[in-house]
Amino acid sequence: MTSPSPKLQRWKCICAYDGTGFAGWQSQARADGVQDIIEARLAQIFGAAIRIHGSGRTDSGVHALGQVFHFDAVWPHGVAKLLAAFRMGLPDAIQVKSIRAVAADFHSRFQATGKRYEYRLHLGAPDPFNRLYCWPVFRPLDLKAMQAAAAILRGRQDFRAFTALNGREREDTVRDLRRLDVVRRGRTVHIIAEAGGFLYKMMRSLVGVLVSVGEGKLTPERVREILASKQRTALVLTAPPEGLFLVKVFYP
Repeated sequence: MTSPSPKLQRWKCICAYDGTGFAGWQSQARADGVQDIIEARLAQIFGAAIRIHGSGRTDSGVHALGQVFHFDAVWPHGVAKLLAAFRMGLPDAIQVKSIRAVAADFHSRFQATGKRYEYRLHLGAPDPFNRLYCWPVFRPLDLKAMQAAAAILRGRQDFRAFTALNGREREDTVRDLRRLDVVRRGRTVHIIAEAGGFLYKMMRSLVGVLVSVGEGKLTPERVREILASKQRTALVLTAPPEGLFLVKVFYP
């Protein structure tokens, strides 16, 4: 009696990557996106092209601790061997942290209920081991003012003033910013945000405004006015990408 052929299985993966040398998450024509590297490794493992679907994009230079993606493939050898095969052929800057089999209707993007980002500011010059993973700030920061501005920005609001729409002017710009905290730990200031979804460059724009408040260039009340205006202005700076980390993607 012949055994049944293995079935096509959907696999959910969590990965981390140092975004310094990549053109963001999404596949690029030059094949220098994180997605390109992972798909190339999958092609080696399975001997065929396999498309992966991520929870969302990260920009060039942005890092991830908990990016999620899924793909479909037949793999009869167990999860541990698949994880080992992944790790064996990926560059050191990308690590698949976990893999598990999921239902065929799971979708890493469409079923995500939220994301957590963290941005790291460094007060003064960072050491050589942290300089690629933070935004050095050389002026004193008023943390209480930054926290007051963060409180104004929290909640379900229209964040049109805090996004670079990039030709997507008709996009719904209302988001529920469930968390926006400013926390100092030694010489590092962490800005932590959670929302059901983020607009293009929204997180880096929020950070840019909070830093301007901390430096005394804007007041919390001026931030309230910018939010209410629903207009992007030169007052809203975009923080550099190297301090930003996608920490976690939430699912039901």
